[in-house]
Amino acid sequence: MPLARSLSVTSLSGLEEWDEEFDLEDAVLFEIAWEVANKVGGIYTVIQTKARLTAEEWGENYFLVGPYVESNVRTQVELIEPTNPALKSTIDKMNRSGCKVYFGRWLIEGSPYVILIDVGFTAWSLDRWKSELWENCAIGVPWFDREANDAVLFGFLTAWLLGEYAAQCEEPPHILAHFHEWLAGLGLVLCRQRQLPVATIFTTHATLLGRYLCAGNVDFYNNLAEFNVDKEAGDRQIYHRYCLERAAARCAHVFTTVSQITAIEAEHLLKRKPDIVTPNGLNVKKFSAMHEFQNLHAQSKNRIQEFIRGHFYGHLDFNLDKCLFLFIAGRYEFSNKGADIFLEALARLNYLLRVNHSDVTVIAFFIMPARTNNFNVETLKGQAVRKQLWDTAQTVKERFGKKLYESLLVGQLPDVSKMLDKEDFTIMKRAIFATQRQCQPPICTHNMLEDSSDPILNCIRRIGLFNSSADRVKIIFHPEFLSSTSPLLPMDYEEFVRGCHLGVFPSYYEPWGYTPAECTVMGIPSISTNLSGFGCFMEEHIADPSAYGIYILDRRYRGVDESCNQLTSFLFQFCKQSRRQRIIQRNRTERLSDLLDWRYLGRYYISARHMALAKAYPDAFSYEPHEPNSASGFRYPRPASVPPSPALSRHSSPHHSEAEDNDDEDERYDEDLEAEKDRMNIRQPVALPFKNKAYTVYGANGDDDNSIIE
Repeated sequence: MPLARSLSVTSLSGLEEWDEEFDLEDAVLFEIAWEVANKVGGIYTVIQTKARLTAEEWGENYFLVGPYVESNVRTQVELIEPTNPALKSTIDKMNRSGCKVYFGRWLIEGSPYVILIDVGFTAWSLDRWKSELWENCAIGVPWFDREANDAVLFGFLTAWLLGEYAAQCEEPPHILAHFHEWLAGLGLVLCRQRQLPVATIFTTHATLLGRYLCAGNVDFYNNLAEFNVDKEAGDRQIYHRYCLERAAARCAHVFTTVSQITAIEAEHLLKRKPDIVTPNGLNVKKFSAMHEFQNLHAQSKNRIQEFIRGHFYGHLDFNLDKCLFLFIAGRYEFSNKGADIFLEALARLNYLLRVNHSDVTVIAFFIMPARTNNFNVETLKGQAVRKQLWDTAQTVKERFGKKLYESLLVGQLPDVSKMLDKEDFTIMKRAIFATQRQCQPPICTHNMLEDSSDPILNCIRRIGLFNSSADRVKIIFHPEFLSSTSPLLPMDYEEFVRGCHLGVFPSYYEPWGYTPAECTVMGIPSISTNLSGFGCFMEEHIADPSAYGIYILDRRYRGVDESCNQLTSFLFQFCKQSRRQRIIQRNRTERLSDLLDWRYLGRYYISARHMALAKAYPDAFSYEPHEPNSASGFRYPRPASVPPSPALSRHSSPHHSEAEDNDDEDERYDEDLEAEKDRMNIRQPVALPFKNKAYTVYGANGDDDNSIIE
């Protein structure tokens, strides 16, 4: 099933043709999602990072709409009075009618306005609104599905908000409402059913049925056209949710999704071909010098090494300087996220490293939240032992330094045999005896509530990777999201990623994939698949992704065993890279971050909004979609200098970095020259034609910050 370029906008090559200048003075944008100021999943990241760019474009006419969650509001939102008279009248009238609607600024980059609706306060209307939904749309929602009940309340309240706002405006406004995911989709359906003067966009970030089907271990992509969608949704007891999602997709003026692979999925499961693909971006902060992010990598790696010293105390028989840190992170979906194939590949990699007598040790982290009751005692003990050893070393060092100082004061060279006395040796021996360990280093850092049925632990038992001394691959399962306040591994996620060498995300179902995108922005190579939106995007825009540290695993046209062999090959080749080759590769990876900047990818959302306005208000707006021209635009070529893969270089195994500095002087590599060539292959972000010049963009701390506005 080839990925045809059949969508309205599917490539960045269309950028230079997007020169329409819409007058947005009379237009108002409401962006509606359950994850506005309410972190549940990846959509929160999309909205949060995109908010600044959208606020710059729409100014005072941009409003985010989400649910009121008191714990989130206390820490993320500054409640204020609305400055828009029509909106103030709307909120006041809804509050007088039995609702609770709040208005404020979301304290993130751009500080956009937010309208937060307390869905629980209007729960008394749930039965009446369910009856109305059944009478008008023939969609029934069961009483026991709390999430669907919230979707009904949120949908009716957002439709009420939009309709009331249109009624309160003195002149008919041009209202644009952008709905994200099925939880917000009912509001769109009601807007169309009530014929409100609202232009609508619906974005699905992952189809409901697709996620459920993939979780059931079906051959999803080869049978997309064969599924009886109604039956499959009914069998999984999500038919009412599926109906809400499909109705929103069919009713919207413009339907978008986040990747081409998800566009194909949506066409078959939701029965509508997306009008535009809107890839997800990030706010990229560039460093003034290339070495700065390399320094951050070294600092974060040192902190991970400290954790490793404690975790493997008593069995620290490998060289940490020749140790590679790999990781996988995300929701605990064992098959969908590719944890199954990653573990199998690690077992095969362990065999290859052992038979080739490699001195490289691989430590693979699994950062996936699962049900636990506390930290593992043995893991905490390891960190305590490490700290005790450090304190002992500092004590002996102070005693040694004092004796050295006193000897030098009297003008004598110290007698080395007398610098350490019996007490010093006793202290050190006690510290060494404390590091003795009778058991293997733990695999899981926490006590699992369902240890015997956990998929990752059961797979580890099957493949036999128990962190023994003979194994060249070690595994650490951290079933909790990382936090800088953790007593075990006190690092936040971004810092941890910067300290790793490779992110591994061999997902079977991944509509976009923020984790590899975040790795790329931080200059960390990653492995993705051609079934993820990120992988497809990179394959389209980079001639040789692996040369830039983006390894694309083929899970679309290969069987599981073949894909596992390919993943093993990627990992083994990466282990054979020299330190210098990894540094060069990280430099190249970081330069790809421009591709993922909202300054580029935000153009897709701009085009979708223009298309929706033109469809809903043809007398006021016009839009001519541009088909991408394959001859224009850009495509990163393969670098012409040092090969990043050891298969093509003179060194077949890692060797000391000092030797590399001498041996590699004749290899053709000029970082500045190569970086300049890459900059020529991707145009720098240009100023968007923002119409609302009076709008002040605020930083996340609330201070004025106009440094990005051009």
